[in-house]
Amino acid sequence: MQTHEFSPSSALPLGRSHTGFGFDHMAGSIGASLNAPVQPVIRGFVVHLDRARDRMPQVERLMAKLPIPSEIVDAVDGSCLTDAEIDRVYRRRLHKPSYPFEMSIGEIACFLSHRKAWAAIVEQGIDAGLIFEDDVELDDSFHAAFAAAKACLKPGAFIRFPFRMGKEHGKCVLTQGDVNVIQPTRIGLGMVAQLVSRDAAIRLLAATASFDRPVDTTVQMSWLTHVSPLAVLPGGVHEISSQLGGSTIKGEKSLMERLAREVLRPLYRAKIALLSRCSI
Repeated sequence: MQTHEFSPSSALPLGRSHTGFGFDHMAGSIGASLNAPVQPVIRGFVVHLDRARDRMPQVERLMAKLPIPSEIVDAVDGSCLTDAEIDRVYRRRLHKPSYPFEMSIGEIACFLSHRKAWAAIVEQGIDAGLIFEDDVELDDSFHAAFAAAKACLKPGAFIRFPFRMGKEHGKCVLTQGDVNVIQPTRIGLGMVAQLVSRDAAIRLLAATASFDRPVDTTVQMSWLTHVSPLAVLPGGVHEISSQLGGSTIKGEKSLMERLAREVLRPLYRAKIALLSRCSI
């Protein structure tokens, strides 16, 4: 398995002229206005597990709806990970507060898949990547949500498109029509869709060479990643894994495991909420 490891210090900083942030691009045609606003270079990435072939029609529909060029990121297949590959990246109780559950193979593979998408943003030298998981459906409000997210795009930006409404609250940093972009008091869960600047991708890769919890719970820890996510409301996205045969990550858990989660999960989330408020 290729884990796309590299030294973040060797990646070009976001302010270089070829990225499009803060610099005038040369006009592409005669007569183009020299005062036209610079458009960031954004590419779409859909994380898709190759053996989940029944999801390919959904992936194709999703990519056809995107307003930007896009490509598939081959998700890491947990069934192909060796013990050595897992031990290289997974460290139980690495960070505080301790994550109370052991990660499943699927969760580890999911984290590595998102790292592949972050690495692709850096390796391609683009300004940002619009990353989707393959069980996402867009609704009519997505284009307005994407326009608002682009308006907030700057070096270090990480902008989430939540699929659960009413779960995130915080200071509004932009209102654009019916869309609000907020700085959440506590960052929501789920990684179905996000706009990730190249600088944020570099920081995330540096902070997650080893990890001890799922990718969405890691992204909640801005004090660790040095990335402070924003959220677009409404996000214009829906998670439809139940319509596609179920999650490719979650596995069956015993009754005792489910009961333990019911007890330990709220305690862990309370600790995250407290640290989140302190880090704002």
